[in-house]
Amino acid sequence: MEYITLSNGVKMPQLGYGVYQVTKEECERCVLDALEVGYRSIDTAQSYFNEEEVGHAIEKSGIDRKEIFLTSKVWIEHFGYEECKKSVLESMEKLRTDYLDLMLLHQPFGDTYGAWKALEELYDEGKLRAIGISNHYVDRMVEFANFTRVKPMVNQMETHPLNQQNNLKEWADKYDVKLEAWAPFGEGRNGLFENKVLRQIGEKHGKTTAQVMLRWHIQRGVIVIPKSVHKDRMIENFNVFDFTLDETDMNKIAQMDTATSSFFSHQDPAMVEWFVKMVEERKTQHDSSKEKKNW
Repeated sequence: MEYITLSNGVKMPQLGYGVYQVTKEECERCVLDALEVGYRSIDTAQSYFNEEEVGHAIEKSGIDRKEIFLTSKVWIEHFGYEECKKSVLESMEKLRTDYLDLMLLHQPFGDTYGAWKALEELYDEGKLRAIGISNHYVDRMVEFANFTRVKPMVNQMETHPLNQQNNLKEWADKYDVKLEAWAPFGEGRNGLFENKVLRQIGEKHGKTTAQVMLRWHIQRGVIVIPKSVHKDRMIENFNVFDFTLDETDMNKIAQMDTATSSFFSHQDPAMVEWFVKMVEERKTQHDSSKEKKNW
């Protein structure tokens, strides 16, 4: 395993296992499989609704908690100082731990500064070993790095061969904010797993296109958290430390960059409205559920 040293000296495995879109029914089994394969970094989030299952899996594994780097993320409806602090403590309870290795603000909307103040205080108290942001574009990242008491240590962003985030990474390096890739394979969109360039590089090294992509991220100094519900794929994704891409390989992949999201833009006003609507719907559902319990 290779490690990234965060700005505060905390070491984070450069390759981890992500549980986005892993169902509650499958999550515990998947995390146990990942830990058995050798993963020691697990990435979840409040909005994935599987923190409890991740916590159960870590507990069942019997692996010392100190050996596992555990990340979660605060969802928008919990932004603001009081609500954020409360939600982080609830996440820790669900994850069956008295500290988290990394907590991120999941989106760039709402009272991010109030929420960040809560993360700073929890960091000071030792409940969070590191704090960071997610989906914060370069301007917001630089803003956060300059207008906060404790600057972000990680920024988790869509990053893959078709959207390489070169400008973001340049500024992240300047402020010693580590770039972490969500969708490191671009979820296979636009034929990435079948891409001719990646296939040729893979054949050269006796590796799959997925392994080539992960190795490319790692050599760029990017943290990766690939997700799979299949143990054989978890093993494949883990076996990326026994080869190195040469300069020609790296340059060929660099030329694939379209600098365009394969999903959506957080800077699109219609998408901002979509997030607002989702938060309102969840609040309505929560209030309705609360009323039924009281009744």
